[in-house]
Amino acid sequence: MPILTVSDLRTYFHTRSGVYRAVDGVSFQLERGEILGIVGESGSGKSVTCYSLMGLVPQPPGRIEGGTAMFDGVDLLHCSPKEARAIRGKRISMIFQDPMTSLNPFMRVSEQIIEPLLIHEKISRKDALARALAMLEAVGITDAAKRMHNYPHEFSGGMRQRVMIAMALITRPDILIADEPTTALDVTVQAQILALIKKLQREFGMAVIFVTHDLGVVSGLCDRVQVMYAGRIMETADTRTLFRNPQHPYTKALQRCVPALQEKGRPLFTIPGLPPDLSKPISETELLARFEFPPEETSAITAQARAPIDQSDTILEVKDVSTYFPGRASGFFGKASPVVRAVDGVSLNVKRGEVIGLVGESGSGKSTLGRTIMQLVPPTSGAVILEGKNLTAGSAADFSAVRRDLQMVFQDPFASLNPRMTIFAALAEPLLAHAVCKPADVTARVVELMRQVGLPPRDMQKYPHEFSGGQRQRIAIARALALDPKVIIADEPVSALDVSIQAQILNLLADLVRRLNLTLIFISHDLSVVKHISDRIAVMYHGKIVELGPALEVMENPQHEYTRTLLSAIPRIER
Repeated sequence: MPILTVSDLRTYFHTRSGVYRAVDGVSFQLERGEILGIVGESGSGKSVTCYSLMGLVPQPPGRIEGGTAMFDGVDLLHCSPKEARAIRGKRISMIFQDPMTSLNPFMRVSEQIIEPLLIHEKISRKDALARALAMLEAVGITDAAKRMHNYPHEFSGGMRQRVMIAMALITRPDILIADEPTTALDVTVQAQILALIKKLQREFGMAVIFVTHDLGVVSGLCDRVQVMYAGRIMETADTRTLFRNPQHPYTKALQRCVPALQEKGRPLFTIPGLPPDLSKPISETELLARFEFPPEETSAITAQARAPIDQSDTILEVKDVSTYFPGRASGFFGKASPVVRAVDGVSLNVKRGEVIGLVGESGSGKSTLGRTIMQLVPPTSGAVILEGKNLTAGSAADFSAVRRDLQMVFQDPFASLNPRMTIFAALAEPLLAHAVCKPADVTARVVELMRQVGLPPRDMQKYPHEFSGGQRQRIAIARALALDPKVIIADEPVSALDVSIQAQILNLLADLVRRLNLTLIFISHDLSVVKHISDRIAVMYHGKIVELGPALEVMENPQHEYTRTLLSAIPRIER
């Protein structure tokens, strides 16, 4: 007998621009002890479905318009607030996508973990802390007795996610809902978190709803998968059947977008068009219209040969660069911790028009090296030389003269774009600051930039929050292109994007490299993504480059043990 039966769930958001049908007639069953995966693009209704079951949809503007969700004789959609509180956090728990925003920064981890116990069970504080310690040890927190009294900011991203898992499982729930729990985590940390969830699910006999846009993760973790699109379930099947013989065009299209399943050297497949407008009624014919493309179509961008790279033309030299950060004192009179050697003696030559992939786990020094090259972080020693100019030796005025030649695309475009500036203002700012063009010509240049990255110029007066994640990333790329740079450093530009949007951004970057002869340093923790876009791959570990070579050679014949560890942790789709 299923532990949860959802029938005709409909959750709508009533906004000034109309009624947004986020979840529109969803029905499914969750069996006891199974892991059910829910996949689909952002906006498909995955998270709203789970929030509806947990009673976490903000009302207004959200409203449960209809349906039932039967759990142990209780309808989760229509039960009283008292019944909902007794179930939520006790019998049904949730792991949220971003632990840093879900954990209270002012409370010690121990206090947050024991809170569900103190609310739902008759237990002393001493016994609750003992159970919290045991749970932290179960989720793999080292030195848990000491670290349980730390604050969230004192943990890494992977460790914070483990804390969230411990908090969700402390009451031994019947159902665990995991909403994108591994998004943007390193591939090795992701593998640890997935193994941990599966281990604890077996030990506790829980049912799990696992929400993600990563098909590789679903393939190795879930028993069954349901594919959501436009607020509806398009297809449900056991995992092996879904990947071996997908039935719905949307499922087939999602699989074709996965970089690991596509040939290097050709543009990645992308789903044409945009998801439908959920503020209007949509027929089945309109839903399928987006997927009526030729079977062998690979991309809107045609594969054109790049100019050969001149191995004698070095545009950027990194010479024995080290970037150290001083240790912090543990208390008022405490002893300072050791110096952090974020980048430790790195040397790298980058050719004009080349794409270098920089990979490694969080803390390996990738981003610090990128920021050091950009002179956003001063190096402790060594030199960064751009076209013969030593960026680390001259004055600030000397560096400002070459600033426009070196640009960066940051990981989170929403955080790097000013929310109070329109896109026109954001793109016009560097043009005016560096006097790239006359004020009278700024609008024409902004229009050109937007078209260059595939955005309609009519949207230039919108603000960042009015765009999707993939569109904001395109805006960030347009801003980096505004000054016609010679080198762009892209720091994790696709780590949190849907697989279809990720493919679009990768194709865009590859096309810009070809057309503009850009030099690109692409920082990522995803080797399958780096393989597709890079000419060479540099693997960083503990602040050093431990392996460097042609992309295919590094991927297919890794020489360093750490590279082999990264490759073995990549989720693989089994067909």
